[in-house]
Amino acid sequence: MAKNELPIAPVARLLKNAGAERISEDAKVVLVEALENYATVVAEKSLSYAKHTGRKTVKAGDINLAVESQTCKC
Repeated sequence: MAKNELPIAPVARLLKNAGAERISEDAKVVLVEALENYATVVAEKSLSYAKHTGRKTVKAGDINLAVESQTCKC
């Protein structure tokens, strides 16, 4: 398993804040991996929007567009 970029504790807090009373360790890891995958897709799409407009700098608007273009498979 690859080392995760996101720390597990804050992700566990997200689950707790959503109402989970107990969370298994593997559930925390799976959510971290899912969030990292989603963030990677959004980051790559944001970069493509910036490059499309001739910029090297990714702006908040690029990220907003990327997030809006993604569909949640919840």
